[in-house]
Amino acid sequence: MMVSDRRYRRILMPDSRWLEDGIVRIQDQRIAAVMSYENYLAEGGEALEQQPVSLLPGLIDSHVHGAMGHDVMDASHEALDAISAFLAQQGVVAFLATTVTAPVEKIRTALRTVKNSMKTGVSGATILGTYLEGPYFTGKNRGAHPQSFLRELDQIELEHWISVADGTLKAVALAPEKNGALSAIQFLKSQNINVMLAHTQATYDQAKAALQAGADGIVHCYNGMTGLHHREPGVVGAGLCCDSAYVELIADGHHVHPAATEVAWRCAGNRLVLVSDAMRAAGMPDGEYKLGELDVSMKDGVVRTEAGGLAGSTLRLNCAVENVSQWLALPLEKAWSLASQSPAALLGLENDLGSLAPGKLASMVELSDGGEVVATWVAGNCVYRQTGAQNDSVLEDVCI
Repeated sequence: MMVSDRRYRRILMPDSRWLEDGIVRIQDQRIAAVMSYENYLAEGGEALEQQPVSLLPGLIDSHVHGAMGHDVMDASHEALDAISAFLAQQGVVAFLATTVTAPVEKIRTALRTVKNSMKTGVSGATILGTYLEGPYFTGKNRGAHPQSFLRELDQIELEHWISVADGTLKAVALAPEKNGALSAIQFLKSQNINVMLAHTQATYDQAKAALQAGADGIVHCYNGMTGLHHREPGVVGAGLCCDSAYVELIADGHHVHPAATEVAWRCAGNRLVLVSDAMRAAGMPDGEYKLGELDVSMKDGVVRTEAGGLAGSTLRLNCAVENVSQWLALPLEKAWSLASQSPAALLGLENDLGSLAPGKLASMVELSDGGEVVATWVAGNCVYRQTGAQNDSVLEDVCI
């Protein structure tokens, strides 16, 4: 049984309070205790050197397509591992491998590859499962999803995806105005699969009905959906006003204006979930890339289709946290929770991830005073350490 005690300048607690000069005890991949150094010594603990960093819960990217020239639709373990390693550099400890609209066989292959890579394991952030974004969308607001591959909802096909994924399909995005959408939502929820509303022309009433039928929320709020209007509140209005709906948001300054971000925050609060929606150009230089079946171009870090529409992002999730903190004048710890506690709640992972508490996985992030990710831990293993960062003997005992 491996036990390690580590002392930090401060530790972010589940109630967003900072524990100054704290100890975290890691035992068998999980957090065994979080306490003040003073109490630790009083209980007979040995003197420890304080790490000059803050310890926070790991981030969760619940909507990401790719990075570093790789994409989930490449359907290779190499691609998923590279994405995993890139995310770990941002303080991300877990992610949903997200597909795009494509031919059925390519989606099927991607689902199988994610399933197999979850069994094999990856070197950075852990894969939580697959997020099927498409092909059940509406043409007008399809974004970077090719019209020719959009499909109608079919329960037999949904059952096929579930069978292929073999327990690893965790979320499906769909347009709620599609024929059979409400029954599809109810079926997917009966299989413990999240449903998100996306790339849709739905009215407020249609979106509200879908949320009442069990849909969990809306995808990248404001983008690919009917907007908020005073006579027709649209999908945005339904998502912001429904107390059970989680609201994804891409806080890169391109997809959503800071003021619109504030509207979403004021309405949704802890239901707001920061996502990257990053694609293969993330971490890469400007140039030409592919997003699924589409040719896209990145200029100054912004990716667009040939028609000029936004095509995913190159956002790092820790940067999304910093942006929201600055735009809304939120304390870092509050903005951080929108990419840790909120996605954990959305995905039903509160017992394992999202905060630092006894019994939860030791999936956590060491952050410098300047906001830089110094190290990322996944289930007690250090999977990323900033070059040149201190690497003391205690760390060496438990890192891989």
